[in-house]
Amino acid sequence: MTEVWRKAALELASTLAADAAERDLAGRLPVEEVGLLRESGLLPLLDTAGWAAANEATRIVSAADASVGHLLGYHYLQLWRTGLFGPRAASEPGWFWAGVSNPLDAALLLTPADGGFTVEGTKTFATGAAVADRLVVSATRTDNGDKLTFVVDARADGITFPGEWDNIGQRLTASGAVRFEAVRIAADDVLGTQPEDQSDPKVPRISLAAIGFQLMLAQVYVGLAVGALDAAAVYTRETARPWTLSDVDKATQDPYILAGYGELVATARAAGFAVDAAVSALGDADERGFELTPAERAEAAIAISSAKIVASRAAVETTSKVFEFTGARATATKYGFDRFWRNARTLTLHDPVTYKAREVGDHFLNGIPPCLSGYS
Repeated sequence: MTEVWRKAALELASTLAADAAERDLAGRLPVEEVGLLRESGLLPLLDTAGWAAANEATRIVSAADASVGHLLGYHYLQLWRTGLFGPRAASEPGWFWAGVSNPLDAALLLTPADGGFTVEGTKTFATGAAVADRLVVSATRTDNGDKLTFVVDARADGITFPGEWDNIGQRLTASGAVRFEAVRIAADDVLGTQPEDQSDPKVPRISLAAIGFQLMLAQVYVGLAVGALDAAAVYTRETARPWTLSDVDKATQDPYILAGYGELVATARAAGFAVDAAVSALGDADERGFELTPAERAEAAIAISSAKIVASRAAVETTSKVFEFTGARATATKYGFDRFWRNARTLTLHDPVTYKAREVGDHFLNGIPPCLSGYS
């Protein structure tokens, strides 16, 4: 079974890599890309092969196209997230899931109505929502202030997508806003309430959602570093010229190029190992269910923050520095190598990595667990 899904991920990655630069320049809504995800058979992987497999598939696809890897990773994350309150939401094998839950944007309001709710408002940075089948949404009740998480059909009446996503990187993630106008939510579609009292024993488990997002971002970072190295290596082997003062016949014989690649490969592999450890840590925490303790939750959070620190640096450094080993001709638009840096730079600004370093340092020196927030 392992070989089947890994082969599917590698075949999809090969297909995506073939025209990644052209698709990035076009910047269209990723309808075709989500179609490829459906055809690949990877969408139900979380159910068929588990958490670790879903993460590995995300990294493989991210190396070929970070936008599509981002969409796939968040699909797994949102589906996994539905199970934090209890049984996971029902899903058809071909459904693509996305979320509407920007923690810095509390603009969605739920009003009780006819045994359920209506939801109103606009929420930003909803990656993949415009091309999804189902959405996982967080909103605030107007009557008592409770924060609820629910699922909804992405094509339900009253849901629209302004389509204003126009950033320099992750151009194919459909990460724009979602507008809700009198959208009907049935009581059965509510997954649960996010506890406000942090002493509530359900908090450690339900709050895993925040660090799950951090882990999937780190997974895409590693994919970006690996993808940039792979693409640059092909160019260096087949196209790059040795520098006139190098006294070698091929660029692949230049000792400075060899050492440069060696440093970047080591950095990317180290980041990958750190993220693998974080995948295991969150998987272990998830298996504890509602028995998960605050201390156990903190250990998982620190593992993920540590991984995100090194993965973020690996992505930004690698995607920038490979140009030093490919040369000036590699900056031609037809190669599209700049997309790796644009994607890495855009995605790593999701939240300041220096706050992750502060969390890790405070835990190491003072034993202070990360504060519970939408990012930790």
